[in-house]
Amino acid sequence: MNTSLAPLLWFLAILALIPVVLWLLKRTPLGGAALGGHLRTVAQLVIAPSQRIVIVEVGQGDDRQWLVLGITGQQIRTLHVMPPQADVGAALQSAQPSFAHMLKRSLGGRQADGTGTGL
Repeated sequence: MNTSLAPLLWFLAILALIPVVLWLLKRTPLGGAALGGHLRTVAQLVIAPSQRIVIVEVGQGDDRQWLVLGITGQQIRTLHVMPPQADVGAALQSAQPSFAHMLKRSLGGRQADGTGTGL
């Protein structure tokens, strides 16, 4: 093999490896290690099409904290920092029933076979 061709081949090999390494980092636990791997969305409330309030849990173990973030199309602001709460999922479900639950409740008088009093 010609010695002047070797550096060019190494350069092309390295260029080909860059997307492969990035793809692997994105799909393995090593990729999440950059953020500490401990970031979770707890709840969100849509205020307007481009505005929302989001509660995010960061950290692990005793170092966990919840960040209440205000998100718009232009910026993200920390509105409040607080310790993790017990079970916000159940509280949010009872506060805002799902569409399926509301539909089932509104059609409550109807039977599955179409008989009965209904709308």
